[in-house]
Amino acid sequence: MKKALIIIASTPLVLLVLALAVLSIKYSPVYVYRLITQNVADVYDYQLYENRTINGADNAFEFVKSENKNFVENLFKERISQSGFKTFEEWAEKSQTTALIFIRKDTVLYEGYFNGFNRDSYFHSQSMAKSFISFLIGAAIDDGLIRSINDPITEYIPELLQRDQRFGRITIKHLLEMRSGLAYNTSFIPGTYIHAPWHDEAIGYYHPNVRKLLLKKVKIAGEPGGNFQYCNYNTSYLGLIIERATKLTVSEYLEEKLWSRIMEYDALFSIDSKKSGFEYMPSRLIARAIDYARFGRLFLYEGSWNGDQIISKNWVLESTRENKAIPRNIYPDWFGDSCKRVYYSYQWWGHSNCDSTFQFAASGNLGQNIYVIPNKEIIIVHCGNSLEHYSDFDLWHIADNLN
Repeated sequence: MKKALIIIASTPLVLLVLALAVLSIKYSPVYVYRLITQNVADVYDYQLYENRTINGADNAFEFVKSENKNFVENLFKERISQSGFKTFEEWAEKSQTTALIFIRKDTVLYEGYFNGFNRDSYFHSQSMAKSFISFLIGAAIDDGLIRSINDPITEYIPELLQRDQRFGRITIKHLLEMRSGLAYNTSFIPGTYIHAPWHDEAIGYYHPNVRKLLLKKVKIAGEPGGNFQYCNYNTSYLGLIIERATKLTVSEYLEEKLWSRIMEYDALFSIDSKKSGFEYMPSRLIARAIDYARFGRLFLYEGSWNGDQIISKNWVLESTRENKAIPRNIYPDWFGDSCKRVYYSYQWWGHSNCDSTFQFAASGNLGQNIYVIPNKEIIIVHCGNSLEHYSDFDLWHIADNLN
């Protein structure tokens, strides 16, 4: 009886060890170690990885400053009330906001830092990084290194055809629009909101050789050009195409085409491992909040930077405006199907309004936003570490209520 009880008691441990062994064989021991020790991603993750440095400009453009603290903080009045807080300061603390910048017509009305962060702090972009990778695709087209977004991805990654001929039907545009048909497991541990160990977001985030993952493991689940499926592998493949087309690391090309031309501070890009040296394209660009605002300014002014066309105007328009030729039924229901709706372009989110105005944003998990309101020449940058008392839709609501 005692022996039976010991066997029963030890069974879960044995199963756990076996599961970890299988995961180690399938994905690598490093993946399993990272999965266990890091668990849920947060804005400090970059400190656990090797990072490449991206150098800024010698003389960066400075925004004019004219503080209007009460005006900006009052814009969040409804959110503060809904969250059950009495003051902006209390909301900023409890929402784990780390930075808030509000710029109108090149004038900073508000630049605030919270919860131990300051202007010199690094801010984890999360999925805002996707919009920077999209920028580099446009830059490579401008440079003649990529011919067209209609190129099949196998023109740059031909070895994919050896695994599955269907890769030849996926274009760069499909990747940009999240309509590639790539397989993407999104399962959770039953009864929780924790990613299962085989959830592809976790695999792509913690894997020590993402390049190998892209070349050997990622599969196709559906026809390219069909339904929208938010999938980090799309952005990683874009990064691999940039690497192949430019013969540079993504960090090097980002420095050449953007950072060294307009940014004030240096930035970091985390790599999957020192041995592999592949940037984690979908989300591990690390920069200062004010430089995120500069990126927003570049796209607000349609790629022009004080008379210098950094990226072609057409690329900015295609990247950030809604393609109304795409049927709405390919998107999830929460995008909406009325005149007020969400849209997705080339790794940029957008909000359409019934009065024909729109906003576009680089957005990332845990409250990272570069939110651009073109008709009012406004840029809002929000960084944080939680979505409990903050949402991207807060900025849409603010845009609706601005005079």
